Amino acid sequence: MRTLLLIVISILLLPLVVRPAIASEIWIFAIFGLALNLLLGYTGMLSFGQSTFFGSAAYVAGWLLKHYGINVFAALGVGVGVGALSALLVGYLCVQRSGLYFIMLTFALNQLFYFIAYQWTSVTGGEDGMPGIPRPSVLGLSIQESYWYYAFISLLFLLSLWAMKRIVESPLGKILQAIRENEVRAEAVGYDVPRFKLLAFVIAGAFSGLAGVLYAMLFGIVPLEAIGFVVSGNVVFATLIGGSGSLYGPIIGSFVFIWLSESVSTMWARWPLLLGVAFVIVVLFLRGGVVEAWTRFWTWRSSKQTG
Repeated sequence: MRTLLLIVISILLLPLVVRPAIASEIWIFAIFGLALNLLLGYTGMLSFGQSTFFGSAAYVAGWLLKHYGINVFAALGVGVGVGALSALLVGYLCVQRSGLYFIMLTFALNQLFYFIAYQWTSVTGGEDGMPGIPRPSVLGLSIQESYWYYAFISLLFLLSLWAMKRIVESPLGKILQAIRENEVRAEAVGYDVPRFKLLAFVIAGAFSGLAGVLYAMLFGIVPLEAIGFVVSGNVVFATLIGGSGSLYGPIIGSFVFIWLSESVSTMWARWPLLLGVAFVIVVLFLRGGVVEAWTRFWTWRSSKQTG
């Protein structure tokens, strides 16, 4: 309850600290991070291809919004569906392998989708991207103004967080964690491991698709980079820095990453050095990211007070 209260307070205060567009991007990226964390943190699958679903959903929903003027809920539904369907196709191939082979398959298929988008200029705009994506009203209320769109994104983020919490705490979530801890043992007790991995992949793809559509409507364009491997790497870095395996880790990581890339970058061109240092610290000393560092601090403080 206290964590939820902190998140709500953060949602209310964030637009007062940074521009509404950056604040909106943070919560969109947090939804994206929740999707990856289901794979990496709860199932033990490191995917370097999440932008496949993020970008595909953004392109398809963006095209329908631009040329057919569908309503916002239809656009979100299309994004979720495209994300899930593309994840089903990609995941079916990838879950047949594990470890390095799985990682390289996700990366290779991400590159395949990227070059399709790059070449299909009549639809995607190629390297120029797909501009002119409108932001429809929500139940008759305009969300053209930045603060209203921020409120809409914040609500969808809270719903996504609630849904993901229900998933990871459900029997399905426990099975995925069992697969993460010992895949062979999970299979030995009767679980169809590839099937559950694929299910996790599809769910993560659906959440990624939702984030992709919100991103497209935020900036009014789907850049080619939205389906590129750099975006896939960025969400991996953000999740690891925040703390994979923790429900709230990707949220913290998204804030750190977007704040560094959008705010600090305007003051210091070499801001990726900070990201690199943070990543090295996490890999060497804090596998649980910022969440683990925070837990260690409070444990140390409690021991000092009792001692």
